[in-house]
Amino acid sequence: MDETAPAKRPRNAANTRGVILAAAKALLAEQGFARWGVNAIARASGYDKQLIYRYFGGMDGLAEAIATDVSAWMETALVRPENVPPPASYAEMMARVAVALLDALRSDPLAQKILAWELSAPSKVATAFTEARGKALSAWIARERGTLQRPTGIDAPVLNALLIAAIQQLVLSGAQSGRFLGLDLSEEAGWERVRGGIAELTKAMFQ
Repeated sequence: MDETAPAKRPRNAANTRGVILAAAKALLAEQGFARWGVNAIARASGYDKQLIYRYFGGMDGLAEAIATDVSAWMETALVRPENVPPPASYAEMMARVAVALLDALRSDPLAQKILAWELSAPSKVATAFTEARGKALSAWIARERGTLQRPTGIDAPVLNALLIAAIQQLVLSGAQSGRFLGLDLSEEAGWERVRGGIAELTKAMFQ
């Protein structure tokens, strides 16, 4: 493996940090965590690897910075369009967040790589990504909920966990093989079926 450091280049702190962070995210989205390391990121960014330690404190700090970016991205991705009225019920709200989460995860290869890594190699760094995503979802629900009341007599944390697990599995299966239990996820028509099914299932769960 070529470990040659990249040539020195002019820099300022904010720009350097941003370039390194962007290179780390792009490399992670393309290749996953198997080849995600200091030397690879240094080569991809064009900066010396010592700057990764200077600006991020190492790979853990860089991963936490990406987790923060993922959280901000997810909050933006889940924002309700201006032409869509607020949900009329708690069940409708949860159906919307479930479908919005599905669409957000499908749209981002980086998020998919992170999900796969969380499941295959649990670690402190992976936990940072999980927590960042959870905070974004909680912020979305708090913003949309308003005065809507959750139905009594249901175990919402368990239902939410089951729902999110199903969404994540479908997204990962679609990205990996294009199928899940005979369901064709290689075409948009299959995903339209999934979106409708998730919406109806969520509404039934929270009625």
